[in-house]
Amino acid sequence: MNQVDYLRISLIDRCNFRCQYCMPEGAELDYILKQNLLTDEELLTLIQDVFIPVGFTRFRLTGGEPLLRPCVVELVRAIASFEETQDLSMTTNGFLLAPMAQSLYNAGLRRINISLDSLEPDIFNQIIGNRGRSRWQDVWNGIQAAYSVGFDPLKLNVVVIPDVNDHEVLDLAALTIDKQWHVRFIEFMPIGNAELFGDRGWISSAELRQSIRTRWGLTEAQVRGSGPADVFQIPGAKGTLGFISQMSECFCDRCNRMRLSADGWLRPCLLNETGQIDLKTALRTGVSTAELRQQVRELLAMKPEINFKLRDSGTTGMYTRTMSQIGG
Repeated sequence: MNQVDYLRISLIDRCNFRCQYCMPEGAELDYILKQNLLTDEELLTLIQDVFIPVGFTRFRLTGGEPLLRPCVVELVRAIASFEETQDLSMTTNGFLLAPMAQSLYNAGLRRINISLDSLEPDIFNQIIGNRGRSRWQDVWNGIQAAYSVGFDPLKLNVVVIPDVNDHEVLDLAALTIDKQWHVRFIEFMPIGNAELFGDRGWISSAELRQSIRTRWGLTEAQVRGSGPADVFQIPGAKGTLGFISQMSECFCDRCNRMRLSADGWLRPCLLNETGQIDLKTALRTGVSTAELRQQVRELLAMKPEINFKLRDSGTTGMYTRTMSQIGG
């Protein structure tokens, strides 16, 4: 079991996209009221006085869409300023990124993951649930802006959906050849979207790798991270290809993270909430940070026994909350 030192922080549960795999059409979304979100002060208190003292040094800001959070640049600057912060990153859909990329970088953000599920605007709009003007160009502009200001690594997240965007895998993989971009293919998960999870189910990472290997060859990348991706490289490419295989391969023994929801719930696992702690209510009712640190330590001790093993659950409809409500 890896040391658990990585906290995914959901800044907001709202999003300006409605992606099929995250917020399926027809899903009833009960958004968190503003007064029930962690305030900036509460979040920074938890990071500085609870999470850092128990060993968390790496933080990823997520959503919903984190760039919708008011004062997000100031939050980035504050978290980056803690001397114990070894790594600060963000996952975004990229729509609002172009005009914010330089400010985020100047504030101390250095790593960014951007969702790019298709290179074809019509398919992209279909996936994100957009019926108005195309938003693909705005996202592409955000990617280019992040690249130009120096985000490294710049990762592109691709959820591979059978019969929707799987025919684009080679085109997406080719983005890594000439630029130091890192494409991450993610197996489609049935979370609150069981009606999309058809007879074919997900496409395994092994199948995707074989397709790429047949076209160019594929070697194991020298740079290895502590995250869930198995990392490979097209020979001679500047970037890398990662494969996140939560459906076909259990990687719970490599998990080094916990998740903090936008309303202050600390959860040990994406889909297993055993032992979750309501930190926001505790803070607001006067529980000391010393007591909260002890509660977090106890949850950390439980984590090796907590995992989701979704593939073995026997049903693709076992989880009713959507990915946006979980925190990604």
